[in-house]
Amino acid sequence: METENLQKSQGAEGASIAQEKTPETPENRPVAIRVKNLYKIYRVGESKVRALNGVDFELYKGEFVAIVGTSGSGKSTLLNMLAGLEKPTKGEIEIGKVHIEKLTERQLVTFRREKVGFIFQAYNLLNTMNAVENVALPLAFRGISKRERLKRAKRFMKLVGVGDQANHMPNQMSGGQQQRVGIARALVVNPQIIFADEPTGNLDSKTTMEVLRLMQKIVREQNQTLVMVTHDNNLASYADRRIRIVDGKIVGIEVGARPDGELTDRSEACHQEGNQGGEQDAARLPEQSDKEDITVKETRGAQ
Repeated sequence: METENLQKSQGAEGASIAQEKTPETPENRPVAIRVKNLYKIYRVGESKVRALNGVDFELYKGEFVAIVGTSGSGKSTLLNMLAGLEKPTKGEIEIGKVHIEKLTERQLVTFRREKVGFIFQAYNLLNTMNAVENVALPLAFRGISKRERLKRAKRFMKLVGVGDQANHMPNQMSGGQQQRVGIARALVVNPQIIFADEPTGNLDSKTTMEVLRLMQKIVREQNQTLVMVTHDNNLASYADRRIRIVDGKIVGIEVGARPDGELTDRSEACHQEGNQGGEQDAARLPEQSDKEDITVKETRGAQ
């Protein structure tokens, strides 16, 4: 009898351990964004330019995703579509079970104000406000008291590592500090999605690495969904998945984030080139760092 009970106990423990070791994959999480058959066509004189040409994918809650492409690939247009800044010509964009392509302009304004956080390349801090006032600003449009706004803003500034900069004006802070303030501003509204448009484009290599690590930390610890647009393949490697876009079409989706660590020498050089001349490194997008552990999960050809 004792042997039988011991076997049952060991079996239960084994099942428990197996259950604990089962990794959580993105597909096990709720869908944060679902895009179906998305097109964006611009008219240029008598010609039509297909900025997006039949895009389909899903993003999951608590996922850090990079949209990667060269200049003119359609990546920024796609970001604008997802954020409700532009209307698609055709297709569906579902965020939190809401089809934003069907919303009116007034409804889109409310959607962006309440559901979306933005991280900009140029920081976009108001020079007439100190850091904590900049972070608290989005809450002013929700009718929240000033005391509560500042309290919440200070909490998120502490989270991103600039709690001691609360009373500093933007011109008294470094670029990295200003971008951390920008990240806190994006988080303060508790958004469903955070969109980052080339968020490290104005930063040096060391600060770039710090900001990318911070973005990884926020996604993991706050269970945030973050979508970053970049032309830099090495920066994109910090994301959980990379969606590669060429001529308005998705040509591949790769999984596997770079672990926390130093940027490679090549990535530092690429980032410096990007700051100086734009997107020269984008031509080398298909290359992968030797330190990356990336598996091609999905390609257009497989579909």
